[in-house]
Parts: sequence; structure tokens; C-alpha cells
Amino acid sequence: MLLAMTVLTGVVYPLAITGLARLFFHWQADGSRLEDNGRVTGSAWIGQQFDNPRDFWPRLSATSPFPYNATSSSGSNYGPLNASRRKAMEARQAALRSADPGNRSPVPIDLLTASGSGLDPHISPEAAAYQAPRIARLRGLPLAEVRRLIARHTEPRQFGVLGEPVVNVLLLNRELDRR
Repeated sequence: MLLAMTVLTGVVYPLAITGLARLFFHWQADGSRLEDNGRVTGSAWIGQQFDNPRDFWPRLSATSPFPYNATSSSGSNYGPLNASRRKAMEARQAALRSADPGNRSPVPIDLLTASGSGLDPHISPEAAAYQAPRIARLRGLPLAEVRRLIARHTEPRQFGVLGEPVVNVLLLNRELDRR
């Protein structure tokens, strides 16, 4: 019985589920890979580091030894009163203020904190809107056009009730680069 269950649950079932996923959800089962000229440049579900002021910036990544390390998914595990967390948030706020000195709006919290996985490709629409004037100015685009791009890349709540609306930073930056 042990051998039969091992083969059934350890080999047959995973192969069947993988086959069905590849058949019905090929793009997702293949890693949601994004390609440019036949070269894989990322995944729609794994965040990437952007620190050029002309790009939208994602949430901080807590992975090590480098940001957005997909083999090392983890949060920072810092509590709300942790001095290291406060220092990281202050440094991030200083970087955002330095990139856009004229923007005196409050910085949305998701631009100051890391996600639970350290790999989140999304920011809130408010975080994207906060960055929009900087992007428009540095890319020479009308602010209204940047806001339209944000709206087009804003994903609604799942099933209309789960989670919050989000903006995929990588997809938004790719579209900006194509313009």
C-alpha cells in the first residue's frame, strides 16, 4: 500500500496536474515569462529592481543576497518598532524625495515597506500616482498620459472582493519603455 500511494501521490498525481496546467494555463504554468526579441527578461509575477528615476519603483525587497532573488523568497521579519525597519523606511523615503524633490505628498506606505515574500511585482494605485509626476517630467510625457497608463495597468480586486487593486510595476515600465 505504501509503495502504491507513493507512486500515486508522488508521481502520477503531480504529472497529471502539471499536464493539465500546461494544457489549460500554458502561460501561467510556464512561469508567466516576459520576452523581448526572443530573450526572457522577467516574469509578470516576480518583481524586479528599478532604481532609475525615469521608471516606476516597486516595493522594497527583503530577499538576500540581492533584491528580488526568486530563489530566496522571504520577508524582513522586522516588527513595527524595529530600528532596522525604521532606518530602511527612512532611507527609502529619502531616496524617493531625492528623485522627486518637488513632490511633497505623503509617501504611500507600500513604497516604504517590503512585501511578505520580498518578490511582489505590484504597488498600490496610490503608490503609482505618487510617482506619476516624476515619470512624466523625466520621460517628457504629459501627466495625463502617464495616469492613463497607470489606469490601464491597474488590476481590480480578484473576483471583485478579494484583495486590493494593484499595479504591476514591471508591465507598466515595459510599456513606458516601448513608447
